[in-house]
This record gives sequence, structure tokens and C-alpha cells, in this order.
Amino acid sequence: MESSTSSTSLNCISLSDPDIQRSVALLKQACLDSGFFYVLDHGISQELMDEVFAQSKKFFELPNSEKMKLLRNEKNRGYTPMLDEILDPENQVNGDYKEGYYIGVEVPADDPQSNRPFYGPNQWPSEEVLPKWREVMEEYHREALRVAKSVARIIALALNLDEDFFDTPEMLGDPIATLRLLHYEGQVSNPSKGVYGAGAHSDYGLITLLATDDVICKDSNAQPHVWEYVAPVKGGFIVNLGDMLERWSNCIFRSTLHRVVLSGQERYSIAYFVEPSHDCIVECLPTCKSETNPPKFPPITCSAYLSQRYKDTHADLSAYSDGKA
Repeated sequence: MESSTSSTSLNCISLSDPDIQRSVALLKQACLDSGFFYVLDHGISQELMDEVFAQSKKFFELPNSEKMKLLRNEKNRGYTPMLDEILDPENQVNGDYKEGYYIGVEVPADDPQSNRPFYGPNQWPSEEVLPKWREVMEEYHREALRVAKSVARIIALALNLDEDFFDTPEMLGDPIATLRLLHYEGQVSNPSKGVYGAGAHSDYGLITLLATDDVICKDSNAQPHVWEYVAPVKGGFIVNLGDMLERWSNCIFRSTLHRVVLSGQERYSIAYFVEPSHDCIVECLPTCKSETNPPKFPPITCSAYLSQRYKDTHADLSAYSDGKA
């Protein structure tokens, strides 16, 4: 039986703070505690943030037949219908009661890089149906990546690494960065019956920038889980660490469980997932291991790790073949 959800406060990190050591200390404390923190003063205008939410709403309001024309492809680009994803199969009866839309790094079809997983052309609604939609999403994708790189520099310092550790080509110089628009209909979740907006999960990559609210569990080993509500901050991001960073840091920094429990109110979220390049080897950092604390995970490439995680949590595309025909 689960305990009730309470509210929690998170450290706030301002990207305009000239005292970088203060930001490092705040981030390090947050990463050791919950793996969640707020990022403020990031330079993305409120006008752009509002426009991304408005354009997202316009897409999800389209008829289902229009949205299914842009069904998620094998590159994980495009529309994900309700129940497409199941993040906590042990505790969920169906899938997540949400629909989404994946937008990755734009790579032309004739570019050799497009043969790699998670790379290739994005799927876009037509200009006739949603004018300016692509323009808005591409601008936000660029801006969010800039913010993510700034956060990664503070993370590097908090791990006693060079500030530009994550800026190299094999890290975030050529990243797998994915914008995901999310829409939760006005349903009521029922955890006791396995019904969630999004099941309990940790994110896969380096960090996630989230524009919305969230519910987190700081100690995934505790039974029962104690869930805490994280309030949104106007104009700011909720940032959480992903599983790759937990592997890199040898579990010193934590990738925290979080979930979405719906109260009957419709909800929109904008998530930006940041992972390193395909060939990046995710292995224990030199500053995070010792004779008494040896590496806990074997090395793995980013591409292999992500591909398996997506396969484990998303419906097989062949399940939609009849409906899309």
C-alpha cells in the first residue's frame, strides 16, 4: 500500500548566477539527494515557452485520423497514441494514459548519419494543417539544447571533472536530443488498480528538462514508496538526472523514479531528453571509482542502451499496421 503524496522543495539553480561555485554546490546537493532541481534564468523567453505549449495543444486537438498519419516510425519520430507506452509493466494494467510527439535532431534522409538509430528526418504536420508548427519546435529544440549544455557544465564541475567534459564531440557535440510533447486527457488515475498517466520510471539518458509539474520518489528502495509532488516554476525547468548519468557517476548521482498521477484535469507537458552521441561509451568516470568503490556497471554504448530501453517500453509498431492502413 502506498503512502499519500506530499509536496517537496528543490534547489534552484540560476544560469545567470556569476558565482559558479554556488551553482555547483546547489546542484551537487540536489544530485546526491533527489536527482531533481529547478533551472531558472536560462535565456528561453516566456513568449517562446508559451508558443510551444500553444502549438502542442493545437496538434493534440487534431482529429485522431490526422494524428495517426504521423504515427511514430522506427526512428522514434512522430506521434505516440494513448497507451502506446508502458513504463511500469509490473504495476500498470494498460499503458500510460497519455499521447505524445517525438521530435529529434533533424538529419536529412540522404545523410549517411540518418542510417543510425534515433537519427533521420523528423515527421512534421503539413503547413496547411499547422502553419509555423515546425518553425516553433525547431527553435525550441535548439534553445533547449543550449540550456542542457549549460547544465551539463555545472554537472561536470560537481563530479570534479573539467567544465567542458560533456562538450566533446563524442558527448554532447553530436547528441541524441529529443523533444517530446505530451498530453494527458482529463482522466483520474487509480494507482491501486494500476491506472496512471505515466507509470513510475526513471529517464534513460543524461538529463531531462521538463516544463510542467512532476511526482517523484526519492528513495526507490524504500517500501512502500513515498511520493512527493514537485510544483512547476513559471518560466523555469524541472531538471532530473537520467540513468546514464547514474551509471557514469557509479550511483553517486541518482536517477530518480517519477510518475504522473492524474486528478481529472487535462495536462500538457514539454520534455527535452538529452543523451550523448551514438558511439559514446557510458562507463564509470575516473572521479567516481576507487578500490573500495569499484564500477557497478559494465561499459555500454549510448545507442545500444537507448535502443533497448525504447524497445522495452513502447508498443511494437506492427500493432498499428491495421489501424493505419
